[in-house]
Amino acid sequence: MVTDMPQKKIIMFKDKKIALVAHDNKKFDLLEWAVFNRNLLSKHEIYATGTTGEILRARLGLKIKKLQSGPLGGDQQVGAKIVSNEIDFLIFFWDPLEPQPHDPDVKALLRMAVVWNIPIACNRASADFMISSPLMAGEYNRLIPDYEDYRKRRIN
Repeated sequence: MVTDMPQKKIIMFKDKKIALVAHDNKKFDLLEWAVFNRNLLSKHEIYATGTTGEILRARLGLKIKKLQSGPLGGDQQVGAKIVSNEIDFLIFFWDPLEPQPHDPDVKALLRMAVVWNIPIACNRASADFMISSPLMAGEYNRLIPDYEDYRKRRIN
């Protein structure tokens, strides 16, 4: 059953709140990408999980708000920040060929990004397109479903 759910706007301000996450086999790729895009990233508020945050802080010299390591709850912290509008978009270089012990957390994080309609880049090409978009330079009205009716629905 398809229903039309009303939408509401969430303003993404000029200074975006970006989460950077990478699985172990993708940390070097993310670091290389971040070094290349350091000047663009320096204009925004950066969050990162665990080891990724330490590596980025040391190499970029930028202020990084570090969360827990992914398997220790960092992915869930990022997801919670998405839900509470503390993260505007997610750059998550994940490894599709390597099993992850915290795979349910990864899926939950990606699900939250989709539910709350934030941009997601899962590889270098999509991250390049996102960071270089003209939309990065100003405010953006992100549309999300208005979940109020869902929250107030009657449960029998």
